[in-house]
Amino acid sequence: QVQLVESGGGLVQAGGSLRLSCAASGNIFNVNVMGWYRQAPGKQRELVANIASSGSTNYADSVKGRFTISRDNAKNTVYLQMNSLEPEDTAVYYCSADWKRTWPVREKRYWGQGTQVTVSS
Repeated sequence: QVQLVESGGGLVQAGGSLRLSCAASGNIFNVNVMGWYRQAPGKQRELVANIASSGSTNYADSVKGRFTISRDNAKNTVYLQMNSLEPEDTAVYYCSADWKRTWPVREKRYWGQGTQVTVSS
């Protein structure tokens, strides 16, 4: 029902920057919260940041002050600006969109295909 297309991943040196983009399409009317998760080798998938339609944001402690999440409602796109990248940020980054309907009640999280971010030391 909701399709998420990600772009912007790549290979950068420590201290560099990347900007990830995620464009949503399909049944987006009931999508409120969108976010970014990441999964590094040998680690569990973890929340990086999310943002509601109102603009409220939430960040993992490890990225606060370095990453900024934003969204362009006109383009149905969410962004993740990543600055001061560290090797520990290396992971596959997944875009998420939370679809919520109140009647009948139904909730579902949609995922993008993932984009690789590699930070060299």
